[in-house]
Amino acid sequence: MYHQDGKVLIKIIVIILIIVGIGGYSLYQAKNLISGPKISLAWPQNGATLDNPAVAIKGMAKNIAYISLNDRQIFVDKDGNFNEELLLAPGYNIWKLEAKDKFGRNVVKKIELVLNKAL
Repeated sequence: MYHQDGKVLIKIIVIILIIVGIGGYSLYQAKNLISGPKISLAWPQNGATLDNPAVAIKGMAKNIAYISLNDRQIFVDKDGNFNEELLLAPGYNIWKLEAKDKFGRNVVKKIELVLNKAL
């Protein structure tokens, strides 16, 4: 009698572990969908003063379906990295970096740069 109860108990424990494992893995994979789009700017530092009007905006975007710089679509590589060349106007410049995910959620980052010299 005890032998049968032990087998049933082991089967129940194995089934519970499988369900917990599948549930945990599903939550781990869903965290990107739940968290929404993210943008991180690597270069230049926001608020930087630059001497050269040509600047490369570099960074990484995650969980996105679309990304734009001043409402112009830009593209990311397979790892989510972007690298866009810009030409700054003399003085104070503001650029808008916006990303959207497939659920319509968006994130906006403003990039404020100062060009120290005239063209």
